[in-house]
Amino acid sequence: MYCLELAGSDDAFAAREAATAASDVDVVAPGLATARVIDAGRARRLAYTHRVSTLVGRTDADVASARALLSAASVDREGSVRVRARNVRSRSAASTRAAERELGDVLVDRGFDVDLDDPDHELRALFGEEVCLLGWLTVAVERSFGDRRPTDRPFVQPGSMAPMDARAVANLAGAGPDARLLDPMCGTGGLLLEAGLVGSSVVGADAQWKMARGTRENLEAALGPDAGTVVRADATQLPFRDDAFDAVAFDAPYGRQSKIARHDLSDLVAGALAEAVRVAPRGVLVADREWVRPAVDAGWSVEEVFRRPVHGSLDRYVHLLSTG
Repeated sequence: MYCLELAGSDDAFAAREAATAASDVDVVAPGLATARVIDAGRARRLAYTHRVSTLVGRTDADVASARALLSAASVDREGSVRVRARNVRSRSAASTRAAERELGDVLVDRGFDVDLDDPDHELRALFGEEVCLLGWLTVAVERSFGDRRPTDRPFVQPGSMAPMDARAVANLAGAGPDARLLDPMCGTGGLLLEAGLVGSSVVGADAQWKMARGTRENLEAALGPDAGTVVRADATQLPFRDDAFDAVAFDAPYGRQSKIARHDLSDLVAGALAEAVRVAPRGVLVADREWVRPAVDAGWSVEEVFRRPVHGSLDRYVHLLSTG
């Protein structure tokens, strides 16, 4: 078993993304989840999980209980250790400093050396709402996307999705080294960039030459000259064969952009969904409203829809789609 430290404030969304790298993900407290099996490679690429630890055990959210749990647990490790305690989402009254001292004493009594700078092993003590999870740090998730901004790219347009959210959408679509992913409304290429960074073969399309050129420029700047393929194309009439991709992911225009070329917004999204189901068995649609009925009419099964606030006047709806 493993314990996961979730990022953001939407635990259901974070857990669903984590499920692309783990099995049986279960949120046990705000900011904390457990899982049965972990793919460490995929886990390192998650957006809304900070860390994954091999679970020692679960107990009450106080220092005495955590110490008793560690004292009774078997520890099949050698080398130096350190203890790091967290009050997750500030939901516990436990003292993290006291926890680190008490748990460190248990490990020293067992013969471990303490190394606060570069230990062989790190014990995580995660105090949440009415629960404490102890675990040995297994995966520290790569976080470089959190330092990037859409405005850092060569080609910039207003309203681009933040890299953290684009990474999560790419993961939900199944991005990875063996995946071929299409964004039929690629805009400035943020989704494709994140999918490419985790190893996907990426293809973008956009009805505007400006966007297609800009996406190509952004991909080449981040991923190199062989970053992917970008074409000018109408999302409702894609120039690709049936089942050409493993997944489709796209961020549909929002209400303020409802006139796109010769389509109104409803026709554009419905047509794009119909083409997407033709070229891939899996999809993720991001939009400023629900598009469940058009997705079903196009032939998709809607697995889940997540409503995610962006700011006071905008929510994003993330639709997880499949043909199964």
